[in-house]
Amino acid sequence: MPTTAFLAPFANLSLVRKAADAFMVRHAHNRAVALDRMDAGAVQHATLRRLVRHARNTKFGRDHDFSRISSVADYQARVRIRDYEWFWNTYWKQAYPNLDNITWPGKIPYYALSSGTTSGATKYIPVSWEMVKSNRKAAYTTTALFRHAHPTAKLLNGKFFFLGGSTDLRKQSDGSLAGDLSGIASKEVLACLRPYIFPPYDMMLITDWDAKVRRFAELAARERITAISGIPAWMLVLFGKLKEVTGKKSVADVWPELRLIIHGGTKFDPFRDIFKREIGSDAVKFCEVYPCSEGFIATEDPRYNLLRVVPDHNIFFEFVPFDEFDNNGHLKEFPTRHTLATIETGVQYAVVVTSCAGVWADLVGDTVCFERKNPPLLRFTGRTKYFLSAFGEHLISEEVEKAVAHAAHVCGVDAIEFHVGPLFPDDPREPGRHLYLIEFADSSPDLVCFAREIDAELTRINEDYGPHRVNDLAMMMPEVRGVKHGGFRAWMKARGKDGGQNKVPRMDNNGTLTKDMTNWFTSGGWFV
Repeated sequence: MPTTAFLAPFANLSLVRKAADAFMVRHAHNRAVALDRMDAGAVQHATLRRLVRHARNTKFGRDHDFSRISSVADYQARVRIRDYEWFWNTYWKQAYPNLDNITWPGKIPYYALSSGTTSGATKYIPVSWEMVKSNRKAAYTTTALFRHAHPTAKLLNGKFFFLGGSTDLRKQSDGSLAGDLSGIASKEVLACLRPYIFPPYDMMLITDWDAKVRRFAELAARERITAISGIPAWMLVLFGKLKEVTGKKSVADVWPELRLIIHGGTKFDPFRDIFKREIGSDAVKFCEVYPCSEGFIATEDPRYNLLRVVPDHNIFFEFVPFDEFDNNGHLKEFPTRHTLATIETGVQYAVVVTSCAGVWADLVGDTVCFERKNPPLLRFTGRTKYFLSAFGEHLISEEVEKAVAHAAHVCGVDAIEFHVGPLFPDDPREPGRHLYLIEFADSSPDLVCFAREIDAELTRINEDYGPHRVNDLAMMMPEVRGVKHGGFRAWMKARGKDGGQNKVPRMDNNGTLTKDMTNWFTSGGWFV
């Protein structure tokens, strides 16, 4: 935050921290008011024109006649919706890592490495200097909206704990750096903010996740932590280590001034109850963020308890109705393309991003549903390739997440991680079923009862699911198998995906991944 730059030399002085927090509240109010007054559709149109104009002399810009684009309609007529694989094979692969003036002007300083959660192949997502600034603005917006809604929740009296991936970025042949997006963000933290951030940059270089988390816990126990961000499953690992090294019963006993938990990367519903118990304080608030490697999309506005699209940070968004995908997750050739000016509430949309780092009409693989148009408020509902319709049941991620959270609540347990996919019968004339592999925090429930609760909740919230379950004719009741504590993490570690921003793939429509997990858990003795 630029207004705190002069405070950096005195960052450990209580009075100065209070002054910094007062500045933060004032600027948070100004940012929230500016967002409320913003015409998101008009801002997005201006954003697109600026991006196109800036990139008109790139190879991509020349190939797609950017010099003649002056409207959204012009852009949509010339630039078709593509995915990462298309960009990599058509524009980036041959020139990588020197993508100077290929799809974005100038040298690309960073590449965010991501396998996503629907593909095992590593992706190299360009991160331009403009994208670094865009992500900073989005992070500031997240904090501003929170402070505007909770002006007494002081954050700069202590430190923000960023539980991210490694900052051990790999140097590429042209001098650019490649690595975890959170590591890139840590490297680019403004100097004036470093006194307010934990852990120190050099500690983030540790690549062994177990050693890193334990060291984090040992050192952070001595800090005044006021906020923490990360993927829920990994924050729970940290909380366990924190209590282990301190002997305290709750996180609030260690960090009494903790006021904010920022979470993202996966739905929070299955984690909410266990987080409340682990923390042990009603003073701590939760805030969801919706970032992706291609660009920050939305952040929670606590006034509405919904994600709010950030329209003014150099990213242009489009939204394609999910019913224009087939059962294999493939988009039809000429889909309907909505913007923030034309979206409707209650419709499942796939997210398409045009960014200030050289992705143009890129299908990022996420699905959302808008609750309001003005301001643009949405829910993250899943992935375009994360759905269950092996038997025609048409379930999306959000519905499955809700059903698991409901069953956990009714059965009085915490489901901290899970995966679900179809279980096909040996005899094709027999009906199949869904197989849920679930890791519970402490004790396992009656798994048959848990399955019944999932079944009942899905019948209630999805109109296609119930008819498929009538008399077990098209689909049998789901089966639930309990995974021992740490099983999913061991599976991820065996695939080189331990810690940081890595997430367990929650759904598998064709059953291949589900079968792989089942066999691996069986061979390792991980089933309860």
